[in-house]
Amino acid sequence: MLCRNLKTLVAIWSAIVVVSCNRAAAPVDPVPPHDSFVIASKVLGENRGINVYLPPGYEQSDGSYPVVYMPDGGVKEDFPHIANTLADLIKEGKIPPVLLVGVENTDRRRDLTPASTTPYDRDFGPSGDGATAFRALIRDELMPEVAARYRTASGRTIVGESAAGLFVVDTFFREPALFDNYVAMDPALWWDSQDLVKQASARLSGMDLEGKSLWFAGSAAKDIQPQTRNLEGVLKEFAPSALRWTYRDSPTEEHSTIFRSTKEEAFLWTLGETSPR
Repeated sequence: MLCRNLKTLVAIWSAIVVVSCNRAAAPVDPVPPHDSFVIASKVLGENRGINVYLPPGYEQSDGSYPVVYMPDGGVKEDFPHIANTLADLIKEGKIPPVLLVGVENTDRRRDLTPASTTPYDRDFGPSGDGATAFRALIRDELMPEVAARYRTASGRTIVGESAAGLFVVDTFFREPALFDNYVAMDPALWWDSQDLVKQASARLSGMDLEGKSLWFAGSAAKDIQPQTRNLEGVLKEFAPSALRWTYRDSPTEEHSTIFRSTKEEAFLWTLGETSPR
């Protein structure tokens, strides 16, 4: 949020990058070349913008490529910095070429949260299960459209942070077959009085997780760190041997920094050439 006395800083703003209200300014990421199209979603009853990064050599080849999906995928959201990171890792030969598909937000709190009966959650956002409808958009509308437009291969990944991280973990537990790799930074596991963590041990016992991977990280955020650590404990005790997983405890990171500080490590672990498939 900009300070009220912003007018007095105009001259300084034009010369340097300022810190507004004692918060670090968000990095300005170059927007890489990409495709964009719009899905007229019947599931959500609205149009939704989609951004697609294509790896170098895509147009000149006839090969097929795994796909990384991401909520918060608008050009003014997290799509540019994730696309640039993937591009660098591909160029350096650290991960194989992939497509990145970003879904732009319209109502983030509605789409990324499962149902909740907790009063605080009702103040934060809708209490209905918007995540189920958003998953249906991805599964029934977006994935077929991406497959029709591009040459896609097996090995689907989803990545998200904060509420989008909550959506990633929620999808892992509720519909694990939808993706092969799940990557969540600082997932908002406080949602619904930590229900996902509380139910994790019971759910894990009945899940088919052959070939699945889960990478997640937790910052020092007081409302997130205890729950990511609790989930780590549950996985240590109850995760089936078929699941490949790891937790990145990051107590020196803040909620606002953990996505950028851990994304490269996450993609190397999840997609790297030496990663088990």
